Amino acid sequence: MNDYVTIEGRDGEFRAYVARPEGRPAPAIVVLQELFGVNADIRATCDELAEQGFLAVAPDLFWRLEPGLSLSVTSAEDWQHGVRLYQAYDRDAGVRDVEDTIKAVSRLPGCNGKVGVLGYCLGALMVFLTAVRSDVDAAVAYHGSDTDKYLGESGRLRAPLLMHLGEEDEFIPKSAQAAIREVLASNPNATVYSYPGQRHAFSRHGGAHYDAAAASLAHARTYQFLHQSLG
Repeated sequence: MNDYVTIEGRDGEFRAYVARPEGRPAPAIVVLQELFGVNADIRATCDELAEQGFLAVAPDLFWRLEPGLSLSVTSAEDWQHGVRLYQAYDRDAGVRDVEDTIKAVSRLPGCNGKVGVLGYCLGALMVFLTAVRSDVDAAVAYHGSDTDKYLGESGRLRAPLLMHLGEEDEFIPKSAQAAIREVLASNPNATVYSYPGQRHAFSRHGGAHYDAAAASLAHARTYQFLHQSLG
C-alpha cells in the first residue's frame, strides 16, 4: 500500500510518500530526492524498495521553498526550476528534516526500528551529511554532488556507507571523485563503487543517461548492502 504521511518536524510539518512492503514489521529506508522533488522517479524507487521488503519513505526536502514539488526529469524548464531550488536549499536545515524523518519513521507501526537512508544527487549529499552528523543504521549515496566539499566531516562516519559514482559524471569532476575515494578508503565503514563510462544519474528512471546494465548492478549492490546492514 502506498500513501502519504505528515512528518512533525522541529521546523514545521512536511509530507512524505510511503511505500509499504507486504511483510511487517520491516526495516525502513528514508529516500532522499534529487532537485526534481518527490516526483515519479523517487516514488518508483520507493515502490521498488518496498518490493525488496523495506518500508520506504520519501520526505519533501523542498517543503520550505515549494511544498509538493514533482518535476519531470525530461523537461528543460523543470530542470532549470529544480536548479534554482537546489541553489536556494538550506543543507543544514535539511539535515534536521532528515533526522526528524528518521525519528518519525522509526515509530511507524510497520517499522522494526532500524532505519537507513538512500539518496540521489542532492539527496545523496544529504545522505552523507546525515551519516556523519546523525545516527542512522545504513546509508547509500548515488552520485552525490558536492560531497567532496564536506569530506572534512568524514571522520565522524560510523554507519555503513555505500556510495555509487559514475566515472564520467559531468557534475562530479574526476578530481572530486578521486578525493572521495581517497578519503573514504581509510574508513572501514565506507565502500565506494565507480562505474566506467557512466554519467550523472545513470540509474534514474527515464533519465537521459540511464544505463540498464549499470543501474541493475548498482541496485543489486544496494539491495544486498541494505539487507546485510539492516537485517
